[in-house]
Amino acid sequence: MIGLGLIGGSVLRAASAAGRTAWGATRSTVDTEAAVADGYDATTDVAGAVRRAGERDALVVLAVPLPAVEDVLALVGEHAPECLLTDVTSVKMPVLDAVRRHAPRTRYCGGHPMAGTALSGWAAGTPALFSGAAWVVCAEEDTDLGAWREVAALALDAGAHVVPLRAAAHDEVVARISHLPHLLAAVLASVGAYGGPLAAALAAGSFADGTRVAGTRPELVRAMTEGNRAALLPVLDEALGKLGAARGSLASTGGLAATIDAGHEGLQRLDKHRTAPRTGVRVDLGAPDARDGLLALGERGGRITGLDGDVLTGEVG
Repeated sequence: MIGLGLIGGSVLRAASAAGRTAWGATRSTVDTEAAVADGYDATTDVAGAVRRAGERDALVVLAVPLPAVEDVLALVGEHAPECLLTDVTSVKMPVLDAVRRHAPRTRYCGGHPMAGTALSGWAAGTPALFSGAAWVVCAEEDTDLGAWREVAALALDAGAHVVPLRAAAHDEVVARISHLPHLLAAVLASVGAYGGPLAAALAAGSFADGTRVAGTRPELVRAMTEGNRAALLPVLDEALGKLGAARGSLASTGGLAATIDAGHEGLQRLDKHRTAPRTGVRVDLGAPDARDGLLALGERGGRITGLDGDVLTGEVG
């Protein structure tokens, strides 16, 4: 595990709790000392930890912010050039491109657990962070399905369910349901703060719900949103168009029914998808059409919930 913040530290804890032999590295002395104090195998010698992984043919998990990915990949390319590699970064296409440039011989399979809090650092982590969460495991045309299986097994061991997707599809959808909400939360918090002490005195549940993620460390939010620029820009344009339409309607007719009704109906549609009856499915990774089956399952909002050898079990609505 390279990186021992909220996500990386939680993966290390969850992997250890599942009975895996796991160790971690980070350049943060504070996080390293805290992890060691809690009984985990951790070091500030990142290059040494990567070398150890290469010698033991271990799965290497990158859990560093996007701006640090290329430097860490250079170490992977030098010390464990053919390792099994995944990551937990919140954007996938930039990481995929960086792997192809800096560590092209690795058996890379991108990942992203859809879990977290506004807190950061080793102390914020917990082995239960991923329980019941979706964990995207990417499958590209050149992804080795054996590598995919190993990354999926880690996610399942951590208590998550696996959603197979292409990197580009992942980035487009997280722009909608993660990165745009971070931007809107920042705007809401900024506008609310202009209300001063009175706003602070009156702010209640709706404001807290809408601004919760604005408490995330700004450099982390910048890394994920700026790193997903290509996918986020058209989604941001879509949101601005809807806000512009709301402003025009309010100015001209005094009404906001179209905007508010569309939002209410949109949330109902999402809830309907979440609670729809699900059908069991099986995917044999040895089958010729296994990759197509995985991606079709993921794109329909399906998920993998179990693994027996090369046979995956899951469900789809």
